[in-house]
Formats: sequence, C-alpha cells, structure tokens
Amino acid sequence: MSYQRKTWQEKLADNKGLPSVFEISAKQSKRWGSGTCVIPAPAEVDELMRRVPKGRLTTIDELRKALAARHRATIACPITVGIFAWVAAHASAEAEAAGKKRITAYWRTLKTGGEVNPKYPGGVRALKQKLTAEGHKIVQKRKRFFVEDFARKFARLEA
Repeated sequence: MSYQRKTWQEKLADNKGLPSVFEISAKQSKRWGSGTCVIPAPAEVDELMRRVPKGRLTTIDELRKALAARHRATIACPITVGIFAWVAAHASAEAEAAGKKRITAYWRTLKTGGEVNPKYPGGVRALKQKLTAEGHKIVQKRKRFFVEDFARKFARLEA
C-alpha cells in the first residue's frame, strides 16, 4: 500500500473538525492567561489573509485578534494560526504554479513587527520581490528582514 501525500490545497480544505473553542487550562494559563482559546479551521486563516488589499499588510497577531473576536474567545491559538498561515501560503504557491490567477497574497501577512516570514514559499528572496512589486521597501536588520514603515501600511482585520 502506498501512501499518497496530500496537496497543500487538500491540507487547506481539511478542517479537521475545526474551529474549536476551549477553556484555557491551568497549565496553559501561565503562558496565555485565563479565558477561552479558539483553534480556527485552516480555511478561516486563508480567508482572512485574502482580505488584505494590495499595498497593505497585516500580521499573524492581527489574524489571531480577528479570529478570537469572530469566535468570542479570549485568544486564538498562536501555534495553529501560524501553522495554518504557512499552509495557506504553500497552498497559494501551489495554486499559482498550477496557473491560477486568484490566489492568497500570503506575502502581505507578516510576522510581529513587520518581519518577512522566511518560511513562506520561495523564502526571503521571493517575498522581497513580491513586496517590492507592491511598493514596499524591505530592510535588513542583522539576519532578519522587515518591511520599512510597516505600521503605516497596516490593515486591521474585522472578524
């Protein structure tokens, strides 16, 4: 029996019974505080990423805020939101390679503080090209890359 690996598109579409909202445990509260936490469906993260207009930028933290508000939770899980943004980015690159024109502009979703995410498809080099093509300037600080004046181009996301 051979195992066939799922495509990124299939991974993005597989909601695994999510979203799920749960009470933050005593152990987790040391890191996250008290209240509730939502683990969103991968497609929800992709849908929010798609809303960022050309010339504007957002962050994983902003996605988390919008998802928490949508599900009336205290927080959205930082680990799964980050992973699902990464899955959305790879699904978008896969769709683009297949010739699709309407894809998720994952390069517009940055890490905290406007940092370019080197784990997205194509790495920093490809992301710099896509961001500069949209009018953004990328600056290097030590080994990391940031969008200059990122705060001026920040897009707030509604739940």
